[in-house]
Amino acid sequence: MKRFTVGLLLLFSTFGFTQENYPQDAFRSPLDIPLILAGTFGELRSNHFHGGIDIKTQQREGLPVYGIADGTITRIKVSIWGYGKVLYVAHPNGYTSVYGHLQKFSPRIEEYVKKLQYNKKSFEVEAFPDYGELKIEKGELIAYSGNTGGSAGPHLHFEIRSSISEKPTNPMLYGIDIPDATNPTLEKLFVYPLSDNSQVNQSREKVQVNFSRQADGTYLASTVNALGKIGVGFVGYDRLDMAANKNGVYAVSLSVNGKTYCSYDFESFSFGETRYINTLIDYDHLGRYRERIQKLFKSPGNYLSIYEDLYNNGIIEVSEGLSYNLQLLISDFKGNKVTLNIPVEGKKEEIKIEKEDDRTDYYVIAKKPNNYDLGGAKVYFPENTFYEDFYIDLKKGQDTVTIHRNTVPAHRNFTITFDVDKYPVEERKQLFIARLDNRLNPSHLNTYKRGNTFTARTRNLGTYTLAKDTVPPKIRTKNFKEKQWLNNYRYLSVHISDDLSGVDSYSATLNGEWILMEYEPKTNTLTYNFDDSILDKKQCVLEVTVTDNVGNTSTLATPFYRN
Repeated sequence: MKRFTVGLLLLFSTFGFTQENYPQDAFRSPLDIPLILAGTFGELRSNHFHGGIDIKTQQREGLPVYGIADGTITRIKVSIWGYGKVLYVAHPNGYTSVYGHLQKFSPRIEEYVKKLQYNKKSFEVEAFPDYGELKIEKGELIAYSGNTGGSAGPHLHFEIRSSISEKPTNPMLYGIDIPDATNPTLEKLFVYPLSDNSQVNQSREKVQVNFSRQADGTYLASTVNALGKIGVGFVGYDRLDMAANKNGVYAVSLSVNGKTYCSYDFESFSFGETRYINTLIDYDHLGRYRERIQKLFKSPGNYLSIYEDLYNNGIIEVSEGLSYNLQLLISDFKGNKVTLNIPVEGKKEEIKIEKEDDRTDYYVIAKKPNNYDLGGAKVYFPENTFYEDFYIDLKKGQDTVTIHRNTVPAHRNFTITFDVDKYPVEERKQLFIARLDNRLNPSHLNTYKRGNTFTARTRNLGTYTLAKDTVPPKIRTKNFKEKQWLNNYRYLSVHISDDLSGVDSYSATLNGEWILMEYEPKTNTLTYNFDDSILDKKQCVLEVTVTDNVGNTSTLATPFYRN
């Protein structure tokens, strides 16, 4: 049973949420600027909940990042996607802080990482220093903020996790104060009929319900006429002070005639369950309209642990002739809230909108493996690939297979296998399995080639084909020219690109010696810092080799001069 902290008991008593005792004075801020967020903890992202907070860095890189408490660095990772350059620091009180999308590390940590990169001759590295090997003190400079990895703009991704369970918790629970005096915003309300004989406002499909603001500041929805099993969903967001970002809400509660049917908050969650976000949201609606509806009822296959209260899985049974008062409460972390009252009348009406007929020739049973032979291609779904049973639409073409559409989420990878027996052996080297977007542009999938079969694994439904890449990558100098004197240059920059299968690997040498070139795929740039080595020649030769995902290779050798 979770325990209340005294200071937050009254704040969240409206929702009945409880919280553990989190230390309030143990940690300092990771940045010495006013904290303004671009992203909140638990925010709904693509296939996952946001595991930390995104702190704005004044639209620039290079701000000093400080250790929030004494500790030791337990993990360092450099990757071109994900968190980019990231540090993990374990603290004696049982928590781990995480700092992601960094531009670079502090000098002694940078030296440690560079040594590892040169030993492995790789930009992407991961290290787990011995406990105590890289100690830090509270307030010590450990890095500089950046935009590396899967970041869409300069910011610091910051987390606090349990050192034992690795579960992330909301950093604002630890006394890190983010100003917020604004109520959340409720954009849309939906009511769902949840069985074949249920109805909502003369419809077997979900219905959007209008609502209006009342004199007391609450909201009142239009009366809903319904019968049978129904559920509620909403679209909403929260805005913090001094930021225009539409952030995620912190806590949600739905009551029926005073009884709580569903409540959850974003105090903590497990990374192992984060993909179940696809059962919390209306994934079909997301695929069709690019809008996330949060459902206040539990769908099949939902194993999320974020729920505080869940009665009848949040499903409301509406009987004819009875009246119901539903109340939806949405709160941010500071306790600002919006209240919506939803009157429901149990009433049977003539159906004007029937449920969409989605039956096809193929039916997937989620808890069993499903294998389909589509002529030139085969599709295999392991058991529990999907959250629930459904009719799946499978179509075959010439070297193409369409696997339903992006309105059904897959929890596990499934396998697509193409027969390439009709292609000459030499031509197969340039072929790969690709997913086609809405404009029929192909994107590369890691393709395993064995004899006359090509196989790829994915969790995305859609159209797949065999694509051919015969064009090698392109390489060009970016900030210098051939045979140029570069005495005052701090770094070399090279642009690399591949028009189809994508860059797989690269390597670079300077006067025949391997050098570290940092890869930024968002700008297709390789960068070498002259501080990394001492040049003993005036005339130098930079050689860069790039290979794409089917083995096409290009090499650029360019001379330059430097004293």
